[in-house]
Amino acid sequence: MSDSRSRSSTPVPRAALDALLGDAASGNPIRRAMWLDELDRRLSPLLPPSLAAHARLANVDGDRLVYLVDSPVWHARLRLASNELIDAARSLGLDVTRFAVRTTRQMPGAQAQREPASVPVSATARDAVRDALACLREPDEEPAKGDS
Repeated sequence: MSDSRSRSSTPVPRAALDALLGDAASGNPIRRAMWLDELDRRLSPLLPPSLAAHARLANVDGDRLVYLVDSPVWHARLRLASNELIDAARSLGLDVTRFAVRTTRQMPGAQAQREPASVPVSATARDAVRDALACLREPDEEPAKGDS
């Protein structure tokens, strides 16, 4: 009976990510994506915050860094920062000498990265809202004043 248990060994279930990372055939793309994401996190702080929200490292293709941006304006601004990014990538151990930028209509995940634009409120608008709220409160407050 003990022989039958040892012969019929059932594989122990592993977490999905452990299984993918453990398999050499399917783990390489996932490991590379995780590596690119970590590299993007290290290089992104070198960019101005307004540009960092619109640019993302897409690939390291041999000796070339490839970035994605979501409009031609950011494309031009990122090209200006290319030497700093190449130097930073070299300091991290990458042997890169070239830089490429691709413009996409909408970068994946760009909406999640962007902060909502804050529009400054003018004093006139603030006063108008305060006056409107005061008009709404006055009927409730007048009977209370008359009763006391």
